[in-house]
Amino acid sequence: MSILSINPVNGAIIKNYQEDSEDLINQKIDLVHQAWLNYKETDFDSRARLLTEVSKLLTERKDQLAELMALEMGKPLKAGVAEVLKCASVCEYYAKNGAEFLADQTIKTSASKSYVSFQPIGVVLAIMPWNFPFWQVFRFLAPALMAGNCGVLKHSSGVTGCAIEIEKIIEDAGFPSNVFKTLICSSNAISKVIENPYIKAVTLTGSTEAGKKVAGQAGNLIKKTVLELGGSDPYVVLEDADLEKAAKICAEARLINNGQSCIAAKRFIVVKSVEEQFTRLFKAEMENKKTGDPLQDDTDLGPMARAELRDELHQQVLKSIGQGAKCILGGEIPDMEGAHAYYQPTILTDVKKGILAYDEEIFGPVAAIIIAKDTKDAIRMANDTNFGLGAAVFTENAALAEDIARNKLAAGSCFVNEGVKSDPALPFGGINQSGYGRELGMFGIHEFVNIKTVYIK
Repeated sequence: MSILSINPVNGAIIKNYQEDSEDLINQKIDLVHQAWLNYKETDFDSRARLLTEVSKLLTERKDQLAELMALEMGKPLKAGVAEVLKCASVCEYYAKNGAEFLADQTIKTSASKSYVSFQPIGVVLAIMPWNFPFWQVFRFLAPALMAGNCGVLKHSSGVTGCAIEIEKIIEDAGFPSNVFKTLICSSNAISKVIENPYIKAVTLTGSTEAGKKVAGQAGNLIKKTVLELGGSDPYVVLEDADLEKAAKICAEARLINNGQSCIAAKRFIVVKSVEEQFTRLFKAEMENKKTGDPLQDDTDLGPMARAELRDELHQQVLKSIGQGAKCILGGEIPDMEGAHAYYQPTILTDVKKGILAYDEEIFGPVAAIIIAKDTKDAIRMANDTNFGLGAAVFTENAALAEDIARNKLAAGSCFVNEGVKSDPALPFGGINQSGYGRELGMFGIHEFVNIKTVYIK
């Protein structure tokens, strides 16, 4: 069997990879486990030095890696460079803070000494998507390696080249051999990987359906999972918002990675009194983005990752229009010579409950504008979803904004007057159908450790 890497710009095959056999997959996992038996004995200082070297290599290779992303999944070069530098920053973050996060914590009891120790658990399986082919991996990998764990990666097949480069960077940084390996395989092989006794936990970023399958199997085997799944993030625009600023931020948040992001803004819930003005400003911002060749420096939006994803998106748009939504921008497959998987920024208005764009996640450059009567109604609509990854609110009333973000919006991350984004220092994850567990920050590094009680009489 083979794994194909296909350029979404023109449909050309970039490379044909030989799929790992079941025996080879098991050999790789065995090698990583054997490496872990020694690696877990290393100290924090040595792990931090190695992570710092990874950060340096990522920074040095940012242009090469950005070009690889552009070829494999259509990310524009400037966005690819930013992604690689973010990976470098998360390595630096855990190199600097990991030892403190994992330091023993003394607990006063009747013992002469009692404390909590954070011990590595072994080999963690990461199942990762194509949309941020480096960042998704490093936000798991940096804390895992700092904690003394090792990892195997099942990356999305279309970005196999990126997966191989990550393994090479870890090797080139001087980490012990085999602390991290890439499995070149299809999703059909994952069940057997999870069954492998050396796999101690699983982290997955992907669809809710994929999360259910992986969590179900892992739970049956009593293996911990962290799931970062889909999202239908609401951005609430209140009547006293700075509308020009809100429109700009909302457009950028909808079109991040061409809209192919779990935390991209998807539903724009606008109080009726500012509906017309916000819609006009928002449309102007969306129209201003240049779609084109991701290898050109002035391109804002490249193609979608695969033609079938673009086609599915277009069907969602057509169905929403058929259900009563109005399309005021885009909504058509562009007529671009030689183009393979492009879709223009699109805005749907008159979106109401019962219309697909209100009820389901739309994974692409399509915005749904939903009108609320007032602030209370807007919050109700924002929370009227099965997801709960991120949310944002726009208002100049600081006290109201914080109250809404802290107490009213149901999501793992709530931002005020800013687009939702992940940060190495802040825990990241969702609730409800958006998953459970957290990545990043102190909470992320504690997900895959044995939180061990030590009691000395």
